[in-house]
Amino acid sequence: MVKTILGALLGAILFASHGAAADPADAAREVYRQFAAAQNARDLEQVRTLLLNSPTFLWVSDGKSIWGRDAVLRRMALFQEARVWRVDPDLDRSVAVPVGADAAFLHLPLQLNLAFTSAEPEQLHFLVSVLCVETAQGWRIAALFTTTENDR
Repeated sequence: MVKTILGALLGAILFASHGAAADPADAAREVYRQFAAAQNARDLEQVRTLLLNSPTFLWVSDGKSIWGRDAVLRRMALFQEARVWRVDPDLDRSVAVPVGADAAFLHLPLQLNLAFTSAEPEQLHFLVSVLCVETAQGWRIAALFTTTENDR
């Protein structure tokens, strides 16, 4: 009986310390928050760790389909050459749609401050949709879809 009680207590402590499985909506917001922070830090190695390592990783940007994590990182590296590069996602206005216990679709507005020259940065407004999936290594971005926001 004592062993059973101790076993139950230990199980409860371990469960509490690891927490329940992440809510897919919260996990998607968190992985995207980390992704934006890594871009703003111009840390493409950290960005790499947040993207699903798969040839089917897809980023649709400016009417182009970019397939695979390495191709996406090469394109992002070009943008990172800008004098000013800052993404400001509006996570408070994001909408997360759980697709299952291990996947969620996140949709949000984003402002990009961008300048390649010494001129004042442009403030570009985008809508971003992101498919996030849980892997053995944690939550990762499996697909990105960006388009210009036209509601302004």
